Amino acid sequence: SRSDDFTVVMETVTAWAWGPLSFLTFLALLRRHPARYVLQLLVSLGQLYGDVLYFATEARAGWAHSDPHPLYFWGYFVGLNGLWVLVPGALLADATRQLARAQSALDHQHPKAH
Repeated sequence: SRSDDFTVVMETVTAWAWGPLSFLTFLALLRRHPARYVLQLLVSLGQLYGDVLYFATEARAGWAHSDPHPLYFWGYFVGLNGLWVLVPGALLADATRQLARAQSALDHQHPKAH
């Protein structure tokens, strides 16, 4: 079925791209590599995109694959899966702040000629 194809493709991308890229990001952060916040931004944005697709696909299917019991739906489906939105969202905001701060410092070092 189509939803199975979607899951297989998404999990393949996660395993072969986002997984290794996450590890590379972790190493870059540990080593304070100059690309660390660019990597953090990419991984976080990729995770958020996958989350949007996950929730949107389920919503479009009328929540057919989710237990309708309120405790399960709100506690497990929304609550626990929501962590996969909150954590990358916070990391995306952090990377954005760090990159904007770095760009601002660079702009102040080299003012534009008018």
